[in-house]
Parts: sequence; structure tokens; C-alpha cells
Amino acid sequence: MAEETRDQPDDGAAAPGPLSHLRVLDLSRVLAGPWTGQLLGDMGADVIKVERPGHGDDTRVWGPPFIENADGSQGDGSYYTAANRNKRSIIVDFAKPEGAALVQRLAEKCDVLVENFKLGGLQKYGLDYENVVKSNPSVIYCSITGFGQTGPFAPRPGYDYIIQGMGGVLSITGRPDEKPGGGPIRVGIAVSDLFGGMYASTAILSAIVHRERTGEGQYIDCSLLEAQIAALANQGASYLTTGTVPQRTGNSHPALAPYRIYKASDGYIILAVGNDTQFARACEVLGLDAMKDDPKFARAKARVANRTELDAAIEDAFLKWKRDDAILALEEAKVPCGPILGLDEVYANPQIVARDMVRDPKRADGTQVRVARYPVKLSKTPASVRRAPPAHGADTDDVLTTDLGLSGDEITALRKDGVVGNGG
Repeated sequence: MAEETRDQPDDGAAAPGPLSHLRVLDLSRVLAGPWTGQLLGDMGADVIKVERPGHGDDTRVWGPPFIENADGSQGDGSYYTAANRNKRSIIVDFAKPEGAALVQRLAEKCDVLVENFKLGGLQKYGLDYENVVKSNPSVIYCSITGFGQTGPFAPRPGYDYIIQGMGGVLSITGRPDEKPGGGPIRVGIAVSDLFGGMYASTAILSAIVHRERTGEGQYIDCSLLEAQIAALANQGASYLTTGTVPQRTGNSHPALAPYRIYKASDGYIILAVGNDTQFARACEVLGLDAMKDDPKFARAKARVANRTELDAAIEDAFLKWKRDDAILALEEAKVPCGPILGLDEVYANPQIVARDMVRDPKRADGTQVRVARYPVKLSKTPASVRRAPPAHGADTDDVLTTDLGLSGDEITALRKDGVVGNGG
């Protein structure tokens, strides 16, 4: 298959990436697993994504929106493109014995295997850890499930929304029950999946370091529920410290004030006062000088206790300002603040443009897929966007020929039997 091209010649050209010596077999789909594989791919790993015949990864058909193919036809769902850059895609039906044998052979040649099938789901194909490690003793095998490999909930499927609920996120996100519009609110992105993917990738990197020191591979059991609980951060620590269950506080911070969204005359402002000095300066800007020395507001603890009165005064003050004027004045006074931007404003933000966050790689057929790049800049081993999120099965022939050494006749026979698919 022809190599996919990219519009940015600097990506991947200056340095191969710190993981360029590794091959990853990605048997996952939807988000947590693909996110893990994508992060490894960004760092240079050769990631081979195995997809089923038909439409492949579920998210290829999740939409709208969908990308537009070079010929003007409807392409993959943008949900898919969010988590699958820097991968090669092959179509193999490993429900067939011949297909399972192909994937087993690939697993023997890979350093890392990532999967997010339900508990025991790969055993019948000989692709579970116990079988893979027999032929590849140094493999790093990462299983991502909703609830982990052990415990009473292990067999349950794990969906982000459910994990947000069971992991405590929905109990602290949203307005208080007694307020208008009160009740739990789902976080606008699949945070449980994303945290799970990031924790999994960190664990894989740790396992790689261990293997390079000792030669030992290992099994990684990543639970989305546990990842989400670990990411409760200060809210989780607050409960563990006091035994008091945190409650939903809407846009207010449970331990700081003023630290929330306020409405100006033409838009919203986030005011994030972190100490007493910042509060005094905010009062001066907003014309609330009397409050900065008032015992009810001068100190952080007092401001939290008198939050209702404090917020009412600040709300009235902000209504006299235009959003951008207030932000400029507060920034000049060194008071942390910012606007709430729509995504059109986010990607046009001069800071984001200057930091080069968006890439426009192309598939072999000319289809351009806009993606966000890896967000951390490494001076010696930079991440890169080398490949657009691949079309379904675009690299099937390439992988079977280059990585497994199959001949054209062998691939044709496999394709005739429905074991492998045609690249899209």
C-alpha cells in the first residue's frame, strides 16, 4: 500500500521518536484502548490496529459529524479520528481460525499488545495473555476493562458514562439539587475513558523501562473505575481526610471563593482567586474596595463561609463590564481570569496557533484529516503526527507482506475466504 502523506514535513523528520523501536498491536476499539495506542504512536511506536470486517472500529460510524473523503463522499466519524492517528489499520476476522492465527503471529512480533475486550473475551481466539506470552515471553500485554480482571464486577461491561457515575464524578459535577437545574451533569468529554487510556500508557512506558533493564515483559490490568477514582484528586483526598462526602457546587469551587463563572454584560468570565492578595486586587479593579478589608471577605476561609453575599456583589460588579475589558483590567492587576471560549475560538486562539496544536495529515487517497497533536513538547525526542487516522484496512496488504512475509497469492486466498479484508 502507498505510504500516507502529511502536510507538515517537520513531523517525524527531525527525530524518529523515543518509541520508534517498538511495535504495538492494538486490538482495542472505541476510546480508552485506542487513546492508549495513539499516545504510543505519537511517541514513534509502530501501531498496528486490527479491525473487524464491515465497518471496523465502532466509532467509524459514530456521528455526525463525519470527515469528508477526497472524492466528496462521507468518511469516518470524527470520534474515530480523535483517537487513531499514527496507526496502520488492517482488517482481519480473527473469529475465523485462520484470522486468529494471523493475529497470533503478529502478537509474536510485537513488543506491546493493547486490548479492551470484556473479561476473558480473547481467550477463545488464543489471544489472551496466557497464550500470547507462551510464544512471546517478553511481551507487555495491557488489558483495559471497566472494572479490572478481578472482583465481583469484573465481568461487567464498562462504559464511560457508567464509570463517571460509579467513580464519583457525577456526584460532584452539576448544580446542587436544591438549585434550579440541579442534579448530576455528565462531563462533556469521556473523562473516564481518557484517564484510563493515559494511566494505561503510563503503565506501559513503565513496563518498557523495566523490560529494557531486565528483559522481562509483564501483564497490565487497567481498570477504568480505578483510574477514575485515582483522578478524583483533591475531591477524593478531601473525603479520605475528613469522611465528609463532597457535594455538587455547580461552577463554584468547594474550597475557594471567588472561584467560579460570572456573567459580564456581553459574555462569561472565569474569576479564579487563589489567595488574599489576588482578592484585594480584584476588589480594586471591580470597584469593591470596601470588601477587601471586610472581615467577612478578607481571608480565604471567611470568603468561603460568606460565599453567597460575596458572589452577589461580584455578579453586580461584572454586569457593568464588557467581558474583554474586564479580563484585560484583571490581567493587568495580576488577577487570574479568563473567558469561556467556543471551540472555534479555541482553535483560533493565538496561543494555540503559536503552539502549533493542529495538524492536517493526509491519507494515501488525498483525504485530509485535521487532528490535534500530542500536547507536550520534547526537545530531543519530539512527538509527531506521521500518519493520518487510517482508512479501514488501508494497511492490510502492507502489514501482511512486510511484517508477516505473506505472498500476494496467500493474501488473495485469505481475502477470498473472508479472513482478511480489502483496504478502504
